[in-house]
Amino acid sequence: MASTRLDILKGMVAQSPTDSFLRYGLAMEYRNANNLDAALAEFQALIAVNPDYSAAYFHGGQTLERLGRLDEARAMYREGIVAATRKGDLHTRGEMQTALDILGD
Repeated sequence: MASTRLDILKGMVAQSPTDSFLRYGLAMEYRNANNLDAALAEFQALIAVNPDYSAAYFHGGQTLERLGRLDEARAMYREGIVAATRKGDLHTRGEMQTALDILGD
């Protein structure tokens, strides 16, 4: 039986749990499959091992929005703006600021 992309990514992350790129891929795969709770858990795990991975905050915030957890989404965007600024990732910082502006305070 052929493995799915999700199964392959889960296996790869199990072997290399601190590989940010693999964990991001797994989170996105969960999100694309509409398994939002699992996606959020992976974005949070990614942020825990690599707090400068700006895209994890952006997509994690979007995932929280889709879950209806708007206060948590705002908090994640704010944390992400700090991380993106620290990293010099102005593009992702701008995306998060726009998302935060749309949500309002």
